[in-house]
Amino acid sequence: MKRSNQPVTRELIIETYRKRRTAIRRRLKDFRLVKLESNDERFWEEMVYCFFTGGCSAKMGLRAVDAVRPLLIAGSREELAAALKGVHRYPNARSRYVVESREYIRSRLGFRLSETLESFNCPLERRDWLVREPGIKGLGYKEASHFLRNVGYRGYAILDKHVLRCLKDLGVIDNDKPPATRLRYLQTEEKLRQLAKDLSIGFDELDLVLWSVKTGEILK
Repeated sequence: MKRSNQPVTRELIIETYRKRRTAIRRRLKDFRLVKLESNDERFWEEMVYCFFTGGCSAKMGLRAVDAVRPLLIAGSREELAAALKGVHRYPNARSRYVVESREYIRSRLGFRLSETLESFNCPLERRDWLVREPGIKGLGYKEASHFLRNVGYRGYAILDKHVLRCLKDLGVIDNDKPPATRLRYLQTEEKLRQLAKDLSIGFDELDLVLWSVKTGEILK
């Protein structure tokens, strides 16, 4: 699929959804399977992926995870930083996120990530915990939403630059700057939810549709 240079309109979104609906639903099914498997090591890998995508591209995040996969469970900060050098823009900072978050998850949660996430009855509290817990580094509201979506939870918007640009093109928001506060994130997320209703597209599907409109791809 090629990146689109067309102005983003509701008609383009609907057309893109019709063309890519099968692939989008397949990708969402893949995410749900991660949740059903409840594999804590896989959850941890997805969290690390979201550490790596913060402020960077999805493709850089994928390459970075590939580079450090053998080190995810026990690699030192120095080993992780060395593996990320030349692969990720911020090898030192991201290696610190991995080691410090891993230590917290292991010592305080017994590495039971899936069980901990399931313990929340409120979807907003689940995401708030990921963002506000000082033991977990590098997850803002976008990255926490990304992580939760990738491990099979539904109803979270990943308000990255591509999605925000689409919303601005459509006149749904005034500017495409990332929401700087929890309230602003929730307000923009609600606008995306209303757009999904207006277009008769599933909320979780629309996120991927907008991303693919801007990038020409359906990644994760």
